[in-house]
Amino acid sequence: MKPPRTFFQRLRYYYSLFTLGFAGFLIALAALEQEGMPRQWIGYLFMFATIVLYALIGLISRTSNVLEYYVAGRRVPAIFNGMATAADWISAASFISLAGGLYLHGFDGLAYIMGWTGGYCLVALLIAPYLRKFAQYTIPDFLAERYGGADDADHGGRGGRAVRILAVIATIIVSFTYVVAQIYAVGLIASRFTGVDFSVGIFLGLASILVCSFLGGMRGITWTQVAQYIIILVAFLIPAMWLSAKHSGNPIPQVAYGKLLPQLSAREHVLQQDPKEAEVRAIYLQRANEYQARLKALPASWEVGRNDAQRKLDRVKARNASLLEIRNAERELVAYPKNADEAERLWSEARDQYQQRAQPITPHATPYPGDPATSDIKRNNFLALVFCLMLGTAALPHILMRAYTTPSVHETRVSVFWTLFFILLIYLTIPALAVLVKYDIYSALVGTDYHHLPNWVSYWANVDKLNPLFSISDVNHDGVVQLAEITIDADVLVLATPEIAGLPYVISGLVAAGGLAAALSTADGLLLAISNALSHDVYYKLVDRGASTQKRVTISKLLLLGVAFIAAYAASTKPGDILSLVGAAFSMAGSTLFPVLVLGVFWKRANRYGAIAGMTSGFLLCVFYMLHTHPVLGGGAANQWFHIAPISAGIFGVPTGLLTIVVVSLLTPPPGKSTEALVDYIRAPEKQ
Repeated sequence: MKPPRTFFQRLRYYYSLFTLGFAGFLIALAALEQEGMPRQWIGYLFMFATIVLYALIGLISRTSNVLEYYVAGRRVPAIFNGMATAADWISAASFISLAGGLYLHGFDGLAYIMGWTGGYCLVALLIAPYLRKFAQYTIPDFLAERYGGADDADHGGRGGRAVRILAVIATIIVSFTYVVAQIYAVGLIASRFTGVDFSVGIFLGLASILVCSFLGGMRGITWTQVAQYIIILVAFLIPAMWLSAKHSGNPIPQVAYGKLLPQLSAREHVLQQDPKEAEVRAIYLQRANEYQARLKALPASWEVGRNDAQRKLDRVKARNASLLEIRNAERELVAYPKNADEAERLWSEARDQYQQRAQPITPHATPYPGDPATSDIKRNNFLALVFCLMLGTAALPHILMRAYTTPSVHETRVSVFWTLFFILLIYLTIPALAVLVKYDIYSALVGTDYHHLPNWVSYWANVDKLNPLFSISDVNHDGVVQLAEITIDADVLVLATPEIAGLPYVISGLVAAGGLAAALSTADGLLLAISNALSHDVYYKLVDRGASTQKRVTISKLLLLGVAFIAAYAASTKPGDILSLVGAAFSMAGSTLFPVLVLGVFWKRANRYGAIAGMTSGFLLCVFYMLHTHPVLGGGAANQWFHIAPISAGIFGVPTGLLTIVVVSLLTPPPGKSTEALVDYIRAPEKQ
């Protein structure tokens, strides 16, 4: 008689079957496409099948047990926890936007790769093992106990109440900002590949998120995220390997793209010397100057423009022009700025856009291009962004929560190794994909006759006519595509890659499913971090210490439902691009939570007063800087300190938080013996 299979062996068997089943599903859809199945139906099948799959895992994993709901029973094997954490980590920003950012900005985009990967090394070295040794449920739990709760255990840990409340507020703000970006990406993908309205796409994705996290909590999310990582990996690697084989004969993109970089640089040099390219950029510069002249002449120029638009409409009506001409003249008048203030805003944006497009080609592999002053600013922003992303990574509540789910401290350390391995499989491919797509567009699309454009150009140009993600127009009317005439949004590059590469549409559906998996997996973890902080740290710890386990889980589920719908509503307003929202979350996490977490583990003298002052000062300075420098928030680049972009506000918030904790802690009474004992305990090696 065979001995029963272990938990690890059962998991390995189930996910092997899942991988084989997923491969069979792809082959079946490819065969159906060959038989003539419409593209829209393929999109529907991918969306429906993946959402149903995640829902089934959520249903199977449903639980009302506190330990299972909050930390998956602390029995997730290291390799599977690594896969789940990697899926939690590879968000829509990584999957959808990062390769596009590298395509647009070249070397400067590597700050995201370096910052996010380096941040996970900080998680492994400074925080994750110590949280697992603490063995509770949430990040505010640890901070409340470390900063006062241990010294006041006889009175229910009331000493750490203020720290707990501040940590909950930080968790909610950071996680909410991050989750809005994920749900925005869900709407983007759903609307692009099924044709439904953007808002409808958001709530379709939300249904999948809720089934996993609402029913099963951390247990449901963990097993769903393992499946999602498999989909993410397959979806990202197939187009990259295809392009790599197409352009270099080597299907390993991480190796092949080094060979293509010199060829891309040579192509950039040819385009830079092309007189037709210079002609197009001169036209853009002329348009920018025209807008600048209008801005200087405000408000008179606004009045003149409005009168011209009205006279044009009157003329076409007077000469009985066609209905189309009349409609176009009416649209011009309706679209004209309503007042001089609106004109200043719109014309400034148009001027800046044309000035940007008039700039010469930025070499992809050149670090910090430009004159010495510009180069210094770019270098400083690069380093500042790496700093903020690293420290923000090490303080993200939904990532640190996963340290609680493994059976032991040793398993947590091994789990972080596997997480880094699984993240690197994607992160080492992203720079390669950016180079491969860039080379393809520069060599295949640029120079093409406008009458012979590939089909994918018209498809993506018509996806969203109000806010086009891809556009191409014959600016100099020569009938040939110039590089300067192409505009591509960072959020569309990966989704369009299969069609750019000439792959079957089923691979486009696969990439969309991968992007959806990346957004949903991260959104699941973030929503659970918010609801657990509210139910465990606020309701149970501060409101009703006598609440039953069933009641605590029910409260968490209801809160998760409420937060999810608020986040979906916020995402439906299209608040900004994905990378900027995510960057803001990292700066806030680093400024507010990183100093108290690290000093809480490694400096016994840090006390409750220092923690409260440090969290408050770091957060306030970070938010202040964002508000005063980000144009969307009412600020401006003129308010920047040392020319640091608002996305890197944490470069000021983190040192402020650290310094404040140290100074205030030294000026106030030290922690008690119980807190010192707690620090000694979590830092002591685990007994095997």
